[in-house]
Amino acid sequence: MAQQGPRFAFHDLHPDTGSFLDEVVAGLTRPRKALPPKYFYDERGCALFESICETPEYYLTRAETALMRQRAGDMARRLGPRCAVVEYGSGSGRKTRILIEALEPVAYVAVDIAREQLRATALEFAREFPRLAVVAVCADYARPLALPALDALDARRRVVYFPGSTVGNFAPEEAAGFLGNVRELVGPGGGLLVGVDLKKPAARLNAAYNDKDGVTAAFNLNLLRRINRELGADFDLAAFRHQAFYNEPLGRIEMHLLSLRDQQVTLGGRAIRFAAGETIHTENSCKYTVAEFQSLARGAGFEPAACWTDAEPLFSIHYMVVSG
Repeated sequence: MAQQGPRFAFHDLHPDTGSFLDEVVAGLTRPRKALPPKYFYDERGCALFESICETPEYYLTRAETALMRQRAGDMARRLGPRCAVVEYGSGSGRKTRILIEALEPVAYVAVDIAREQLRATALEFAREFPRLAVVAVCADYARPLALPALDALDARRRVVYFPGSTVGNFAPEEAAGFLGNVRELVGPGGGLLVGVDLKKPAARLNAAYNDKDGVTAAFNLNLLRRINRELGADFDLAAFRHQAFYNEPLGRIEMHLLSLRDQQVTLGGRAIRFAAGETIHTENSCKYTVAEFQSLARGAGFEPAACWTDAEPLFSIHYMVVSG
């Protein structure tokens, strides 16, 4: 399904509810229960994530936005003229506006799983940048993507923009596969501009994912609320608690939902049992040094071209180009 306008197109490639049910059942019937974090982002989840970004403890968005404002001119010079920017996980697009204003690309392709937020944000971009071709694609960017709309764009270079440290949601081996998919999409001469959270003391990281106002806890629990609403499950949200901690040996924040008692949940005709103290692993957020991430990207066929960090440093933005 596609919706067209003078400088706007919307393509809905997202799987149906059956895929959601299949993935949730598969995740909850593993020996160690887990759910895909991509399903956080229903309408309420998107709003809660925007609120997380405003909490005092969550430094990531402030640090990355400040870097974009300070360095967007340099980024634009490196990306060069007549780019097509493909953004994965477009969200509200706050940081993207900074890049587009500095770069003035020929096209902006927004790819996100959150259908309604994607549509609204892309339409805003089409209104704000009337000379920019805007294409919105509702799809799961964690999987290999074919974007035929790119072939029709008069672009000198394709660049994937992946802000927000979302690349950290992939385990390193998954990230390597994801980066390989990006390399195939952008092709020879293409590039990747990606935000990466840096390793830092555990206290700072733990605070960022356990804000005192409980916004992150509400965001995490909202995943169960969505499963109840859309898939007809009967999770008792009061019987689960948000849990997030820095796993230093693995270099990642882990988010879980902790079962507070022995209980049974019905989903898709199945009875799923939880023991008291058992968790559902809902998200990882891997942290890297600059050298670690550059090594990972090289293994996926990218050559580091530039890296910007803030003064502390808390956060990094990397520009990579397809090697060879």
